[in-house]
Amino acid sequence: MNTNNYCVIMAGGIGSRFWPMSKTDYPKQFLDILGTGRTLLQQTFDRYLPICPKENILIVTNESYRGLVKQQLPDIDDSQILCETARRNTAPCIAFAMYKIAAINPNASMIVAPSDHLILNENNFNACVNVALNLTKESDTLVTLGIKPSRPDTGYGYIQFEDDAAFADSTVKKVKTFTEKPNLDLAQEFLRSGDFYWNSGMFIWSVKSIQKAFEMYSSDIDGLFKQGADKFNTPEEKAFVDSIFPMCPNISIDYGIMEKADNVAVVLGDFGWSDLGTWGSLYTHINHDAHHNAVVGKNVMLYDSANCIVNVPNEKLVVLQGLDDYIVVDAHNTLLVCRKEDEQKIKQFVNDIKVSKGEKFV
Repeated sequence: MNTNNYCVIMAGGIGSRFWPMSKTDYPKQFLDILGTGRTLLQQTFDRYLPICPKENILIVTNESYRGLVKQQLPDIDDSQILCETARRNTAPCIAFAMYKIAAINPNASMIVAPSDHLILNENNFNACVNVALNLTKESDTLVTLGIKPSRPDTGYGYIQFEDDAAFADSTVKKVKTFTEKPNLDLAQEFLRSGDFYWNSGMFIWSVKSIQKAFEMYSSDIDGLFKQGADKFNTPEEKAFVDSIFPMCPNISIDYGIMEKADNVAVVLGDFGWSDLGTWGSLYTHINHDAHHNAVVGKNVMLYDSANCIVNVPNEKLVVLQGLDDYIVVDAHNTLLVCRKEDEQKIKQFVNDIKVSKGEKFV
């Protein structure tokens, strides 16, 4: 195993679209949302063990989740948990990890991955990651993993690639454009064209390449971290990061760097990926009964119901009759019943609850 390989797992999100199962104090990355016996964070950590030494896997999370990370990944050292004092999206998160890794190993390769994605074909996934790692070792290239689209999904970002022979490996293409969450007509056109893949939100690059990119395209973020470059991996690191992190702009790595850079490539992948962003996306990955209901819970009785996703505690008896295409979730002190087609409204429900009921239920 290459000791220059590092992985950064981003685990600071609040997962509001999976409410009420996912709550601010216990978001979805810390849940066994698929009923496998391992949480999404644990599954993600396990996924990178064949690629990176265990001690080279860093978890970036919110300060309030430090205890949850340590509880679920007890074998990692405290120094591998990087805590943000404010939520500032993915660009500052990645800059934090980049400076920490650079202070340890300036020749490192760096994988960046969300903590809450599903990957069904691990062999194909590992092959794609290794293609990307080899490319970043040989060239100054920022690589993203693209996913072959199976439907015109309007909830994903899309990557358009140039179909040329710029790279020796035919699965690697130069990126032409990024498009964030297109409308249905545009998504259908993307699918027909054949030169658009979904943007997985997973990235691979050398530390030197991403440092150069931050200097060129996100100098405001880079300038803040550069002030304390000599403090990383010392007792002064935490106080320094805590002092500058709230000053970072709230911006994603896609907007901050990837859409601006001209040295971006995509590795075309097909490995059973889902970002598990919504209840609807989870529905496709749970076994269905004869009426296309996906049920998590040992005591659920369904009558005249079809196409539903039901997630309830094992000890609770739930009887449902006459529902078609609904989400039913019973978690904590909350019951959600919502049409699947309206699941994008769940974020609005959460915001309304905060206003009318306070933080108790979210």
